[in-house]
Amino acid sequence: MTRSQPPEVATATGPDNTLDGALYSRFVQRLHRRYADVLTLLPPGVPTRDNLNTAFAALQAKGLDTSAALRVLRQLCLERLAQLDCSQQTGLAGVTHSMTWLAEVTLDIAWQHVMTDLDALHGVPTKANGQRAEMWIIGMGKLGARELNVSSDIDLIYVYDEDGETTGNSEGRNKVSCQEYFSRAVKRMYALIGETTEHGFVFRVDLALRPNGNSGPSVVSLDALENYLLIQGREWERFAWMKSRVIAPRSAVVNGSAQALRAVVLPFVFRRYLDYNVFESLRTLHQQIRDHASKRSAGHPERANDVKLSRGGIREIEFTVQLLQVVRGGQFPELRTRPTLDALQRVAKAGLMPQATADALSAAYVFLRQVEHRIQYLDDQQTHILPTADADLAWIAQTLGHANTCEFLSALDAHREVVAQEFDILLGGDRECKGCNGKNGQREPAELDGIAGVFKGRIGERLAQWPGNPRVQALRDDARGRLMRLLQRTAQWLQDGRVSEEAVLRMVDWIEPLLRRESYLALMLERPSVHERLLRLLGAAKWPARYLLQHPGVIDELAGGNLFDSRFDAAEFEGELQARLTALQRTGEDDEESLLNLLRRAHHAEQFRTLARDVEGVLTVEQVADDLSALADAVLRVTARWCWSRLKNRHREEPAIAIIGYGKLGGKELGYGSDLDIVFVYDDEDERAQEIYAAYVRKMINWMTVKTAEGDVYEIDTALRPNGNSGLLVTRFEAYADYQQQRGSNTAWTWEHQAMTRARFVMGLPSLAPRFDAVRHAVISAPRDAASLKSEIVAMRERVRQGHPVKADFFDVKHSPGGMVDAEFAVQYLVLLHTAAHPELADNVGNIALLIRAEAVGLLPQGMGQAAANAYREMRRLQHRARLNEEPTQVEPATLHSECGAILAVWQAVMD
Repeated sequence: MTRSQPPEVATATGPDNTLDGALYSRFVQRLHRRYADVLTLLPPGVPTRDNLNTAFAALQAKGLDTSAALRVLRQLCLERLAQLDCSQQTGLAGVTHSMTWLAEVTLDIAWQHVMTDLDALHGVPTKANGQRAEMWIIGMGKLGARELNVSSDIDLIYVYDEDGETTGNSEGRNKVSCQEYFSRAVKRMYALIGETTEHGFVFRVDLALRPNGNSGPSVVSLDALENYLLIQGREWERFAWMKSRVIAPRSAVVNGSAQALRAVVLPFVFRRYLDYNVFESLRTLHQQIRDHASKRSAGHPERANDVKLSRGGIREIEFTVQLLQVVRGGQFPELRTRPTLDALQRVAKAGLMPQATADALSAAYVFLRQVEHRIQYLDDQQTHILPTADADLAWIAQTLGHANTCEFLSALDAHREVVAQEFDILLGGDRECKGCNGKNGQREPAELDGIAGVFKGRIGERLAQWPGNPRVQALRDDARGRLMRLLQRTAQWLQDGRVSEEAVLRMVDWIEPLLRRESYLALMLERPSVHERLLRLLGAAKWPARYLLQHPGVIDELAGGNLFDSRFDAAEFEGELQARLTALQRTGEDDEESLLNLLRRAHHAEQFRTLARDVEGVLTVEQVADDLSALADAVLRVTARWCWSRLKNRHREEPAIAIIGYGKLGGKELGYGSDLDIVFVYDDEDERAQEIYAAYVRKMINWMTVKTAEGDVYEIDTALRPNGNSGLLVTRFEAYADYQQQRGSNTAWTWEHQAMTRARFVMGLPSLAPRFDAVRHAVISAPRDAASLKSEIVAMRERVRQGHPVKADFFDVKHSPGGMVDAEFAVQYLVLLHTAAHPELADNVGNIALLIRAEAVGLLPQGMGQAAANAYREMRRLQHRARLNEEPTQVEPATLHSECGAILAVWQAVMD
């Protein structure tokens, strides 16, 4: 026996002098000495709910009473887990799930026992409606998340559904209130579960997380809990309640009555907005934990190796993922999950953390939890501190598959360093102010008057008005401090030349109406990169500032690490929305208003991402249009699916309908704020089809256009349907085809055929796609009289020009002679007249590509098509920038002299 080995127990070794698995554990050795005759009562394999119930019944059959049987059941379960875990026959999930099942089974058995006794004494606790009042045993923390360790205490909160009174005993006496009945039940539950007897305990029980902590009642009603969370609930309690789950009685879980708790807990944990205020709360909580750990280890250096609470420990992984969940879980319900490993993958999938980081933290979590279990297997102590005995460390290393202790400790250090680095990055906070000398390394915030004096000119004048602003006066002290530090940082950047005066002015105008929504201050203070990106965005153009004012929540998109390295992905967008819908369905929150807002937030966020990439110069004008058009297509698909699933009179699994896009949507040239020109067609022989699809289309249009608290999605224009606004909202496809192909007395006009050149099948019944393409091709390739077509298009061009007068001595990039409309009408003429002879013109590839194709097939002189294409591209770019900055698109003629000439040349060659 070495000097560092515990003197009272010899090590168990195998024939090859290796440490012999679980038998090395002093705890397992004790169990084998005491319970050898009953160890086999637990069926083979990893303990499950059914196996545990079977073993409990067998123990009672041996003559043990409920209290003793529950305690011995725990010993059997832990012995089995030690054997399987230390021989690597089960993983972390097998251990934690078994421990959770042990808690659920024993609490359910104990509750049934207590309820039987109390019912005999006091009768049934009854609500006002005469039904039995129910008590729910809520598991918090690792118990709620099904992550219990092998020597864990269990954090419980007892809640009953409604106040009332018991019916009395068999003689009608001993009536008590429901509060009193359940309070007595809690005391008896502790006696059965938490008290130590000759067989030990079942679980250590901690009720400190209940409302008002140890000074509060041991059990509260659901109404009392709701009032507490609403009025007194603290930030740290949101993290505690995030993993809460009703774990017993089993009947309440099975019959669904426990779901009533969700409506109380979810709004408390997950706020409707992005909630960065929790950063400081969690930072403070974590500092308190670290301080406590430091005090415990003072004079005891071995206590610094705490795999749970020390730097880079289990708690920091949990805090990291929980922080991201609490901040965003209100708007992104797919992040709402209890288990840590599942949550890490979800935050990675949502783009909140690189996948490699999530995988590294997951690996560290599994490793640290397995180390934690081995520490506890040694002596069944609730500790997370590495042992100092050489043999104990060697045993831990061996059972984890390491060759020696040094290799194990090296792996441990590597995992903890990864965790610590990621935690410090996440909770780094406001560290960019130079000369910071206040508490926690932060500069003491100055008074607002002093801050205003730092800024000169228009910014100083604007901020000088703030001291008397009611919004500023209403700020809490901590929010005022955030605002001051934010302005200090902004002033520093302005002085350094990192941001412009115009950007700061727009930020001041943007933030003033939002001061009461303190989360935005917290976000920018916690994320300097977001603050700087915001200023760059605001300084680049006026329209982003207006968009941010309408949809302030999108600012969080600036926090994405890969914002400028990616583009819109329709499949990913639709997948995320479906995941959020599924998450809402699980919690019963999938009402129509929630879905409308979900759709709006997703659309606004994605449009803002494209806007940010656009302003930063990452995307060309054409790429912006492509991404905005792809976004519109995706929104239409999602809206169509969700609306059909909620249509009361739907008559088939999938609707036999299609959406045809026209105009900018059809040509994939959408800009910010563009409306959607669409036509709805259907192919369904059901006699109710017209009525059903009309209701369906109205629902879809309403979903996209109605204004909720989150705004709207798109304006919808259906004027291009057959017979325009006087026609049916949705048309049979055969009737649509006849109308477009000039069959019958009611047929399309030439301008409608012009519109058809830019039409495309957007979504819907797959079999309609080739049929629409055939109709479109037939329309644009039909034989036409050149003179008549030219006359009608010239007349239409003149009407458009008259409707958009241009100031004298100015050139309008769209409507002046030589502007974009001339290029578009000339292209439409070429397509309608020559597609039959030149099929290359049939494709809906946009005006720039079609000008080049027209030159390639000989319809335009050499070089003319390319020159006009370049001119059109430059005009689109100028128009796009002018709209972003809310400037007129009428410029000095000299600005676009050569471009105007290039497009006039095409117009004259084709139309004159």
